[in-house]
Amino acid sequence: MEYVNPEGLRLDGRRPMEMRQLRTEIGVVSRADGSASFEMGNTKVIAAVYGPRSKVINRSASEMPNRTKVKKLVQNRSQQMNDQALVRCEYSMANFSTGDRRRKTKGDRRSTEISLVIRQTMEACILTHLMPRSQIDIYVQVLQADGGTRSACINAATLALADAGIPMRDLVTSCSAGYLNSTPLLDLNYLEDSAGGADVTVGILPKLDKVTLLQMDAKLPMDIFENVMQLAVEGCKAVESHIREILLENAQTLVIRQGYGS
Repeated sequence: MEYVNPEGLRLDGRRPMEMRQLRTEIGVVSRADGSASFEMGNTKVIAAVYGPRSKVINRSASEMPNRTKVKKLVQNRSQQMNDQALVRCEYSMANFSTGDRRRKTKGDRRSTEISLVIRQTMEACILTHLMPRSQIDIYVQVLQADGGTRSACINAATLALADAGIPMRDLVTSCSAGYLNSTPLLDLNYLEDSAGGADVTVGILPKLDKVTLLQMDAKLPMDIFENVMQLAVEGCKAVESHIREILLENAQTLVIRQGYGS
């Protein structure tokens, strides 16, 4: 199958180094401390953050907080760390997110693996030492899958953490790139991702110039790998620019609202 035609266009009409359209919304889950939806083309995910939650301490019945406050308390004290916040992540895919309508088992191996990848990626940017003896829960769900779901989940989680006011070293952003028909391609869709070529997923801290995630599912010669990885990094930087613009717009909106309310 030809994934890049003689005119240099991909199946969806993009150029090889062109990203899909990005769409973002902050505050989509009212009951969460922070939330966001993130779309990369036809891939759509949602992320919600709860925390940091304080540690439960022994109190008499008369001193116990009300039900609303109880929800903010740490639920897994056995996993709690004394010197930094515990970060937990749960990844899932909606049953209607793909063309396959088979019921997906909760906690399957792939979901567990991606949950771990997202958690480790987010831990690299969260200043956990500023929130000792606490817990941060990150939930991400894929509503519609068309390639690049891991990257979209990481980008949505970054926005949700920022919306929750969680202190971070830097925004962590992610993007993928691949190699098909002897051509490096940025931001693969499902057809390109499932074509059997090399696929490199990268997560970075742009301002700190650090890589927090690097996954590749096929072998590549070193020179080609470097080109593909650099293309993915450029995609990450484009995502960062988009996210910072959205956060700035959101902050300006909040300032205006507060000004009108005073």
